[in-house]
Amino acid sequence: MLAASVGSWAQTAPEGKTLAPITVKERAEAPEGKEALRATTTTIGKGKQELRDIPQSITVVTEKLIDDRNLDTVKDVLRQTSGVTFQAAEGGEEDIRLRGFSLAGTGDIFLDGMRDPAFYDRDTFNNDRIEVLRGSASMLFGRGSTGGAVNQVSKVPRLITEHEVTTTVGSHSYGRVTGDFNFKTGENAALRLNAMKTRADNNGAGSSIDKQGLAGTFRWGIGTGDEFMASLYWLDNNNGMNYGLPWIKPRATDTSAGNTIIGSLDPTAYFGMASDYNAGTAKVATFSHLHRFGDGSELKTQVRKGAFTRDQRAGTVRFASAATTDLSNFGPNTVFTRGTQLKIQDVDTLHAQSDLSAKFNALGYRHELQTGVDFAREEKTVYGARTAAQGGVTLVKPTTLAGTPDDGASINEGLRVLRPTSDFTAKSWGVYAQDLVQIAPAWKLLAGLRYDSLDGSFNNYAIPAAAPGPVTTTSFGQKISEWSKRIGVLYQPDALHSYHFSYGTSFNTSGDTYSYNALSANTPPEQSQNIELGAKLDSADKNWSTRFAIFHSTKKNERNTDPDTAATRLLLSGKRHSAGFEADISGRLTPKWEVYGSYTWMPVAKVDVAASTATTVGNRVGDRPGLSPKHSGTVWTTYQVTPQWRVGGGLNFRGAQSPADVTAPAWEAPAFVTADLMAEYTINQQFAVKANLSNLTDKLYAESLYRGHYIPGAGRMLQVALSAKF
Repeated sequence: MLAASVGSWAQTAPEGKTLAPITVKERAEAPEGKEALRATTTTIGKGKQELRDIPQSITVVTEKLIDDRNLDTVKDVLRQTSGVTFQAAEGGEEDIRLRGFSLAGTGDIFLDGMRDPAFYDRDTFNNDRIEVLRGSASMLFGRGSTGGAVNQVSKVPRLITEHEVTTTVGSHSYGRVTGDFNFKTGENAALRLNAMKTRADNNGAGSSIDKQGLAGTFRWGIGTGDEFMASLYWLDNNNGMNYGLPWIKPRATDTSAGNTIIGSLDPTAYFGMASDYNAGTAKVATFSHLHRFGDGSELKTQVRKGAFTRDQRAGTVRFASAATTDLSNFGPNTVFTRGTQLKIQDVDTLHAQSDLSAKFNALGYRHELQTGVDFAREEKTVYGARTAAQGGVTLVKPTTLAGTPDDGASINEGLRVLRPTSDFTAKSWGVYAQDLVQIAPAWKLLAGLRYDSLDGSFNNYAIPAAAPGPVTTTSFGQKISEWSKRIGVLYQPDALHSYHFSYGTSFNTSGDTYSYNALSANTPPEQSQNIELGAKLDSADKNWSTRFAIFHSTKKNERNTDPDTAATRLLLSGKRHSAGFEADISGRLTPKWEVYGSYTWMPVAKVDVAASTATTVGNRVGDRPGLSPKHSGTVWTTYQVTPQWRVGGGLNFRGAQSPADVTAPAWEAPAFVTADLMAEYTINQQFAVKANLSNLTDKLYAESLYRGHYIPGAGRMLQVALSAKF
């Protein structure tokens, strides 16, 4: 994190002379997140705040943990936080679940506090940290889900000249080079450049990697009354795409046994086409201004323009014969078909927001006010492929065998004739205010309110199935106006202990997926609430912290299909909830021993009210929803054995779970535990070598789940990195 402070004062010498004013500039030492697993502040709550002053659970993955575990993607980072599961959607962070609830596609992923809504495989090369806010977050961010929000914090220039280059090689011809170059260009100005290039034959789970990125940020007026920052970010992905494997029954004779994973296949096995790929680009330009008032208040204004492309051409792998019903008749000669899944789209965004942070005394109480306004315009265009009958081509993919993965078969994807199939435009604005009031020496009250307005329009373009012809356009629109609330109580008897109770609401619109239909366009938002009781406790020396929370999250009115075929809208008749316990620990237990851990126990996840007609398998009243394991978590620890040698290790684990919209045992992925090891040797102040061995036992497990398929987690991989600082 970046710590900046400004102060000037006059001192009187014994002789009565006045010394010249002194300005305290930014400290030059490395930021906290680079040197430690523990974080004490966050920017996810609008403005920079102490973690202990936020009455809601936050897990922070610092740059130190990202580097220690060689976490290349944001999805890799989220695996290091408990309570997070993944749907096997179309790659990247497209559908993340937290506390059993979806993060609304990518609508709940943010970049430096601003919504980052596009679908793309986010890399960590320019991240200082990743922050996960748990529970309802609409009061802060507007439309959003029950589960929470993820904030990516970018690296920023600092008033020091230092550089670091890291080269990593590993299994499956893995190669990655990252460069972090920081230049002090003036008394209060600095430039920072971050670059990345990564290639691999396999990511350990069947997908090749080929990506590169560049981020440049110039910051001036650092530590003064007016601070400015301009940044450009570019990421290009040309990766492979493993769309997963079909589920299978373990035993034909046991009719009660549900579908499970194919345990005899290597995690790296790939059965898609060699021509399948997941290409995409992200181009982001941001300008920000921070004004510091004389009383310690700050006003931060940001404007961002984003342009994103996505060209994904994948294959759904399925059994060719219905005779393959269980593991007893599965073998090397089992035939897989390879279908077609296209996700080709452009997203263009424009965001602007201004946030005021003020601390003052009024009416006899100490106030910490956060207020602001934001505006957004989001546009998405989706493309499809014409069939041969529509003036295009129909490409046929050959089958393959379970015993011959990576067979190299390909088709010419360039022959497809694309056409726009739909477009979506959303214009939105929101205004919010929250106040944290010190009502007694150990007590603080928080109250916040936000109003959101959203105007969405959707056009669907259809052409005749049999032959080229005129395009039929069907249009839908929706206007939404919603209020979101947040209240909390903090009890802080001393500087080491903080206890909180909070209540917050959130809402999801029908347009969260950037599309409407005749029913959803007329359906009001879903409403959710989160209740939490928790604590943040620091050790006496403040070298390590723990976080505990008991939560109860409820979606009060889920969308369902109306059984009346003449209906004009979806029913908001569903209801479900989850409840559980969370615990985090991070910091140094001793000067040589550092630890990070995150654990969630969710004994309760239940469908309370279901639709009147069954449209999915399971998820009826009383069922446990999918992607809601009872136990999930991670632990990581390192020890400085000698001044030169540091070793570490950790575990990641998830309990058994089913995909969304089905109920175990109809489909169930088994529980799993994976182990990782690390060793680092510091040659001198400039050079260090680090080796990481992930998934030590080469455990086969399902990481991302869907009704029709699952995507395996990465198998065992060894990576060795050389870092040079200068």
